[in-house]
Amino acid sequence: MRRLAAASLVGTAVEFYDFYVYGTAAALVLGPLFFPTFSPLAGTLAAFGTFAVGFVSRPLGAVLFGHVGDRRGRRPVLFVSLALTGAATVAVGCVPSYAAIGPAAPALLLALRFLQGLGLGGEWGGAVLLAGEHAPERRRALWASFPQIGPSVGFLLANGVMLALSAGLSDAAFRSWGWRVPFWAAGLPALCGLLLRSSLAETPQFRELAETGGRAGAPLLEVVRAHWRRLLLTAGALSVGYAVFYAVSTWALAYGTDRLGVGRTAMLGCVMAAVAVKGAATPFAAVMGDRYGRRPMCLAGCAACAVWMFPMVWLLHTGRPVLMFLAIVVALLAFAAMFAVVGAYLPELYEPRVRCTGAAVGYNLAGVLGGALTPVVATAASGGAGPPWGVAAYLAGVSVVSLGCFALLPETAPGAVEAGRRAPGEPAPV
Repeated sequence: MRRLAAASLVGTAVEFYDFYVYGTAAALVLGPLFFPTFSPLAGTLAAFGTFAVGFVSRPLGAVLFGHVGDRRGRRPVLFVSLALTGAATVAVGCVPSYAAIGPAAPALLLALRFLQGLGLGGEWGGAVLLAGEHAPERRRALWASFPQIGPSVGFLLANGVMLALSAGLSDAAFRSWGWRVPFWAAGLPALCGLLLRSSLAETPQFRELAETGGRAGAPLLEVVRAHWRRLLLTAGALSVGYAVFYAVSTWALAYGTDRLGVGRTAMLGCVMAAVAVKGAATPFAAVMGDRYGRRPMCLAGCAACAVWMFPMVWLLHTGRPVLMFLAIVVALLAFAAMFAVVGAYLPELYEPRVRCTGAAVGYNLAGVLGGALTPVVATAASGGAGPPWGVAAYLAGVSVVSLGCFALLPETAPGAVEAGRRAPGEPAPV
C-alpha cells in the first residue's frame, strides 16, 4: 500500500503541478503577453478565460479515460493521462508571445490548455481507484487520500518555482523568459512519474471484473441511464471545493498583487504556506472520514466554507500578509475536510463496473461548475474601493448549494447501515 500510495501521490502531484503552474502564470503574466491589446483588467480576464478552458476539457478527459479505465483497466489510464498533460505543459513554455506571432499565440495557448485539462480529467479517477481498490475497507479513506495530497504538492512545486524566479529575476526578465521555465521543467518529473508507475499491478476489483466478464460495454451510457441523479449531485456537491480553492489560489493572487499592491513574493508566500498546511491536514481528515463517515466530514467542511467567506474577504482586503494567510488557511482547512474523503467517497457511490467513469465524470464536472469561472467571476466582482463583498456572496452561495447536494447523497462508509447513516435502500459499500 505504501508503494501504491506513493505512485498515486507522485502522479497527481506532477499533473497538478502542470495544471497549477498555468493558473499562476495566468494571474501574473499571461494577460500582457498574450492579450496586449486589452486593458489590464480585460487582459487578466482573458488569461483566466484560457485558464477556464482546462476545466471545460476535464469532463471530456474523464469520459475518455473513464471508458478506458472501466473497459481496459485502471493502470493504462495512469500512463496516458500523465504523458499527455506533461507534453502539453512543456509545449506551453514554447509558445511565442502575441508580439511575435499575433493571434496565433493565444490560439495555441488555448489548444494546449485544452490538452492539459483532457489529461488531468483522466488522472484523478485512475489514481484514486489505484489506491482505493487495493486498500483495506476500514482504511480506504486514508489510503485514497494520498492522491488528494498530490494537488497540494503540485501547487507548492509550481508556485515555489514561480516564487524563486520572480524573486531572483528582474520584472523584465521574468516577463520575457522566466515565466517559461516552470513549464519547461515539467518534462523531467513527468518522466519520473511514468517510470514509477511502470511496475504497478492492476487493481484486484478490475481483475475480477475482467475474469468474470462483468465489465460494462458502454460505461458512460450506463452511468447516465442508471445514476444520472447521483452524478449531478456529486458535481454540485464538490463544486464548492473548486470554487474556494481557485478563489484563494488564483483570484486572490491577482487581487493582492494588482489591486492591493502586495508584493508578488509576499502573496505567493501566503498562498503556499496555507496550501502546505492544507496538505498536511489531509490524511488526518481522511482518518476522521474512516472513523465518522464520509458524508459528515463533507457537510462540516461545506458549512465551514459558507460561514467563512465574508470574514475571508475582509481579511484579504486588509493587504496585511499575516491576516491574508489566516484568511486563506482557514478556507483551505474547510476545503480539506471535504476533499480528503472524496477519493474514497465518490468511487464508493458506484459499482465497480462503472466506477472509473462515474467518479471521474462527477469530480471533473464539479471543476467546470466551481473552478472554471471562479477566477473570472471573482475578478469581475472585485471592482470598487471597498472589500469585494460580491466575491464573498458568490462563494457563500456556491457553498450553500453544495451543502444541499451533500445532504441528498447517502453515506457509503463501512458500518453506515448499522449506524443508520445510509439512506434505506441504498446499495452496500463495494
